[in-house]
Amino acid sequence: MSSLIRILLAIFFPPIAVLMTTGFGLQFLLNIVLWVLGWLPGTVHALWLMNRDRPLL
Repeated sequence: MSSLIRILLAIFFPPIAVLMTTGFGLQFLLNIVLWVLGWLPGTVHALWLMNRDRPLL
């Protein structure tokens, strides 16, 4: 899946982006809790999960 679509999903509906990135598990459930608490924490968590394995340069 294209990175742009995944980033847009992470911004507008973070749990779906996390589900597509890590599958159903602890990170998905954590993202749902963060997303329910507020849009920003869920979005930051989703973007962090998608980019944590990428090199900085």
